[in-house]
Amino acid sequence: MNGTKDGRRAFLRGAGIVAGLAAAPGRVFAQAAAPRATILSTWDFGAPANDAAFAAGRAGGSLIDMVEAGVKVPEADPNNHSVGYSGYPDRDGHVTLDAVIMDDAGGVGAVAALEDTVHAISVARAVMEHTPHTFLVGEGATRFARDRGFPRVNLLTPEAEKAWREWMKAQNYRPVANSETGTYGAGRPGTPGGALDHDTIGMLARDAKGRMAGACTTSGMAFKLRGRVGDSPQVGSGLYVERGVGGATSTGLGEEVTRVCGTARVVASMRGGMAPQAACEEAARHIAALRGDAIKGVQVGFLAMDPAGRIGAFCLLPGFTYAVTDAVGRTRVEKAPSLFKA
Repeated sequence: MNGTKDGRRAFLRGAGIVAGLAAAPGRVFAQAAAPRATILSTWDFGAPANDAAFAAGRAGGSLIDMVEAGVKVPEADPNNHSVGYSGYPDRDGHVTLDAVIMDDAGGVGAVAALEDTVHAISVARAVMEHTPHTFLVGEGATRFARDRGFPRVNLLTPEAEKAWREWMKAQNYRPVANSETGTYGAGRPGTPGGALDHDTIGMLARDAKGRMAGACTTSGMAFKLRGRVGDSPQVGSGLYVERGVGGATSTGLGEEVTRVCGTARVVASMRGGMAPQAACEEAARHIAALRGDAIKGVQVGFLAMDPAGRIGAFCLLPGFTYAVTDAVGRTRVEKAPSLFKA
């Protein structure tokens, strides 16, 4: 799809969008017997991201347009300290961003340790579309962003800086499972995680023809060592999409996903005949078997979707939520099943 009228019609034909076009996208929670998915993303804050992605598709955008538009929502949210602007800094006080974008034909662009740029996902897309490379990092990624016209923005907000200075008093890093959902959307506009947040947003989208794309973006582990890169921007770890098979994205403590090339493993299982749900479960169980007591109290979650819109979701610990949008724009938030009870 390339944003033409024909592309718009192809997206809208998916499972009855044309018939329901007059209805604005709504949001419900945990409904059973749901229609096949068109957009799938991690955590509660994936819901408004899905709505933006759906709007981009309805306006005639390509799948890449959709996933970019979707994840730009949390990237720009000052109340979200795990993605983009206002992300928590590394232990030296620098906010660094990682992102990857991918289609199902092997098109991919990624950045890591990007600084002073709000929309890492858009820089990743520029890498895909305007360079012969797939991955730029650090100073080179930041220089490329300036060269492409992305404005320089100080990403360290007063709230994030205050949290960092508080952390500096003890300098103790301990990931907190599911911190993303702790206060997000509760009462006043809350954050999707506390000061020890370490997470991301991953998104998958498909059209009526079963073509797919995905995106993943994060500010990474709060107060990490300078230069640390987790799973999010790495193809096959934070995100993987393959034509005719499906796609997967991950969340949680990135080091554990990277050890097993988690999303590549999920998609490989789907290629071998597993349903998306079984493939997500297999990857999580593999991490648990491999790492044993080393992952006690650690969260890892996987999402997957196939070209028909069947989805999978599974995690190590209870509490991982995800947002799923059907073909008429209805978005619901679900809780993923888990391997362990707590």
